[in-house]
Amino acid sequence: MTAFRRLALIAIAGAAATTPPAALGQATDESGQPLPPDERREQLSGMIPKNSGGQLGALAPENLAKDRPEPPFDLTGTWFVDLSGGFSDFMFGPPYPEFIGQTKEDFETGQRRREQGLPYRDAIGQCWPAGLPMIMTRVWPIMMVQLPTVIYMVSNFNNSFRQIFLDGRDYSDPDTVIYTYNGESLGHWEDDELVVNTKYIQTYNHFIDNGIPISEDFEVEERIRLLEDGEVLEIEYIMTDPNGWVGEWRNTKQWLRVDQTDIGEVECIPDLNDNIPSAQQGREGLQE
Repeated sequence: MTAFRRLALIAIAGAAATTPPAALGQATDESGQPLPPDERREQLSGMIPKNSGGQLGALAPENLAKDRPEPPFDLTGTWFVDLSGGFSDFMFGPPYPEFIGQTKEDFETGQRRREQGLPYRDAIGQCWPAGLPMIMTRVWPIMMVQLPTVIYMVSNFNNSFRQIFLDGRDYSDPDTVIYTYNGESLGHWEDDELVVNTKYIQTYNHFIDNGIPISEDFEVEERIRLLEDGEVLEIEYIMTDPNGWVGEWRNTKQWLRVDQTDIGEVECIPDLNDNIPSAQQGREGLQE
């Protein structure tokens, strides 16, 4: 470190140490001293989102410190979907369930377009979120960080974020919940499996495989295992949507641990995608 840089850092530190609390944006009492954190948080209570029912946040020290059984495994690491058997394995069919109603018509349209070599409802190519389940099989690594209360996932595909709560909380109030593309996921342990149930999944321009739509009743169950000394992650998907198909749509995927890669920042820029012919063709069938 150069002498000039050392002096600059010392000057900055000194200035910060002598800056009045009010100049730092802190509320103060009559003597000019900063109010205690609890009082300052109370002043901001109208801005800070809060979990319903007083539920502690997943990263609250009090929540993290609670006594819990030791989990059977830890998913922390970076994973890559196993497509060694064929690139099309990123899809969730075939086999497909018995589609019904409009979903059946949409599925058949997507199959015809695929046979013609044409994209259909390529919402992802238009920078719409991939959403669950498709985000899990994008051809990019996905990082997972497991804590006692939550598992955080960030895909290298558009940095899509997902969280699976493990702290025993209930689902959000259906009358006030905001639907998201990866939904609200709650997990619990059953023997050597992590069972994750997800609902409240956004439907707008959210499709599975070749343009298969979902409804607000779409739900996903994932049964997660670690295999081969922790080198392989396996997830069985059990998907239901009474408005789209009969019974359960099941599919099992595997991921390989990859230790020589990290997740970088990725953005989807619509103006750039507009110049890609396949992205232009993929607008067919999307919602306006």
